[in-house]
Amino acid sequence: QGQLVESGGGLVQPGGSLRLSCVASGFSLQYFTIGWFRQAPGKEREGVSSISSSDGSTDYADSVKGRFTISRDNAKNKVNLQLNNLKPEDTAVYYCAADSTGWGTIASTGWPWGYWGQGTQVTVSS
Repeated sequence: QGQLVESGGGLVQPGGSLRLSCVASGFSLQYFTIGWFRQAPGKEREGVSSISSSDGSTDYADSVKGRFTISRDNAKNKVNLQLNNLKPEDTAVYYCAADSTGWGTIASTGWPWGYWGQGTQVTVSS
């Protein structure tokens, strides 16, 4: 059974940076569209960014465009999310998800995101 594990979260001051990683075991991430999502306390889970399996195209939520960057490291079977110029409103648990169909978008947290990690906490506070 495949598994995703996120890491890299932590406490950072506003304007700071973090690099989140999503590592897969049991399957090869390069054949999956990978999405990053986040959920803040009392709020619904929302899409942050995705990278496709077909052509490597990326997508970002408007709230993170120009600040976050998603990338693949196929040799290490992981996908990274670089978070720059962090703001307090970025505070949330960040999850990665994998989709084998190629239909996954950050507009949906349901189908076809078939694999989910356990999440990593990002806290932006002074």
